[in-house]
Amino acid sequence: MPLTIKPIEGKVFGAIVTGVSLVDMDDKTFKTLYQAFLEYGFLVLPEQFLSEQQNIEFGKRFGELEFGALPLANQHRNDDGSFSTLVKLDSQRMRTNRGNEAWHTDSTYWPVSSKCAMLSALKVPNVGGQTELADMRAGYASLPTDLQEQIESLSAYHSTEFSQANDLGDFPERDKNSIYHGEAYLRPLVKVHPETGVKNLFIGRHAFGIPGLSRQRSRELLAQLLEHVVAEPTRVYQHQWREGDLLVWDNRALLHRARPYDYSEPRVLIGTRVKGDEASELAYYPNDPKAQAGREALALELDVLRAQRPHGF
Repeated sequence: MPLTIKPIEGKVFGAIVTGVSLVDMDDKTFKTLYQAFLEYGFLVLPEQFLSEQQNIEFGKRFGELEFGALPLANQHRNDDGSFSTLVKLDSQRMRTNRGNEAWHTDSTYWPVSSKCAMLSALKVPNVGGQTELADMRAGYASLPTDLQEQIESLSAYHSTEFSQANDLGDFPERDKNSIYHGEAYLRPLVKVHPETGVKNLFIGRHAFGIPGLSRQRSRELLAQLLEHVVAEPTRVYQHQWREGDLLVWDNRALLHRARPYDYSEPRVLIGTRVKGDEASELAYYPNDPKAQAGREALALELDVLRAQRPHGF
């Protein structure tokens, strides 16, 4: 079959790619694929059945990896590479997995946020467990002009400690080597895509504390923007996983989330994430004097959330 890139019907973004094997794809084909990735924001590639190493090699074609072939699963990985034994629902791992069922973009809680991410399906539940994506480019473009102007110069802090506490009442143990590291990174609400030049919103569950606004107004504005993006069905796509599927999306322009499912059924996806370019995705590093304001904003926000949910998760 020839390479076919078919826009997803009824959506303003996304395409399904067939007629290509990611394992032996040449550079010319990848260039075509990459241009489609920039144009459509995400690509669905059915029936690829990539091994962990093949996931890594494909990810490297997009850039330096943040991590490669990491199991995003509710089962434990065995020494032979198979998966069995369910992860306990009350474990931190599953609380983190459940947190990802709210709209977000990856790695905004690190100094350098992600360029793109991909998932390969190994095991899927019978019902639920889909991955949804939402187009922040079309979301921004459809905002009223006065609201676009209002948010043009605004930024918000991003932290997974905030999002877990806010969404689940979960206050994970802090560890500077984990995603719960005590830092919060300030990022603009309006992002200019570094490769296409297109403006989009840059929001999601990790965002909080817009400097210059009250806590209440900040929460209202972030909720308003998120609800606007996902309210229009043409801006939201739900992927029903089949084993062997690969999904790759642009973290600089799209939101995504997992959907709930019966957690007694296995759901095993292999995740690979590409690091963003520092020139466009760096907020600042923890040793930068600007980082202290983020720590202080996060501490104040967590104090409020703890008071609201004193018993935690």
